Amino acid sequence: MDLGLKDRVAFVAGSSRGIGKAIAAAFLAEGCRTVVTGRTAETLRSTAAGLEQQFTPDHVMAVVGDLTDLTVIRKMLAQVRERWGGVDCAVANIGTGSGKPGWNIGEDDWNRAFDMNLWATVRLVTELLPAMTAHKNGSIVIISSIAGIESTAAPAPYGVAKAALVHYAKTIARQVGSYNVRINCIAPGNILFAGGSWDRHIATSPAKVADYIRTEVPLQRFGKPEEVADAVVFLSSDRASFITGACLIADGGQTRRA
Repeated sequence: MDLGLKDRVAFVAGSSRGIGKAIAAAFLAEGCRTVVTGRTAETLRSTAAGLEQQFTPDHVMAVVGDLTDLTVIRKMLAQVRERWGGVDCAVANIGTGSGKPGWNIGEDDWNRAFDMNLWATVRLVTELLPAMTAHKNGSIVIISSIAGIESTAAPAPYGVAKAALVHYAKTIARQVGSYNVRINCIAPGNILFAGGSWDRHIATSPAKVADYIRTEVPLQRFGKPEEVADAVVFLSSDRASFITGACLIADGGQTRRA
């Protein structure tokens, strides 16, 4: 399906591996000029080189930096504006599921989880919106998690921060809709990719993981990064022009809420 995204500029936060990398590849496949970002220069360079070989080389722009830092966000967006004029589609794929389990969690741990999983996205969206609202066009997709939809075994600060993202997207979408700017969320379930958390769990407890997936996920398998990426690119396109403030759950049927 041609989603009409050719030559638009897509900014994909956290795209050196896993879900973010798949999202960047999906935008490039649609003909977008795509910004890939990551905190580790070597990993990002390798990812960018692979994408340049697979797609149009001058459609790939790699920018290294920590997106929890507002100064870095501003520098990144300035570089994009200088090269391509601005951002049409943005994906906030920022966060980590690691953290302290249980309920006896100190403020430092809560603050660390919120800074990575909530505030970084809020900062990025806040910096993107002035130009998007001025041009009366733009789409932002925020990557949340099913841990923000229902209580799971994930650390509490992570789940609470991801839940806040869903509410944030809904609230801001109402405020910027009149400017033709759309904001949506995707809440992925268990997505398997090399080097990811589930890859590590399988390495240490393969039988336990297999039993969990078989009993908790109706489709009885892991999701693929590409399956999340396809949903993100659709929501970013004009084919989804009447969808905003939504949260699409991509979890193989795991969550139970109606």
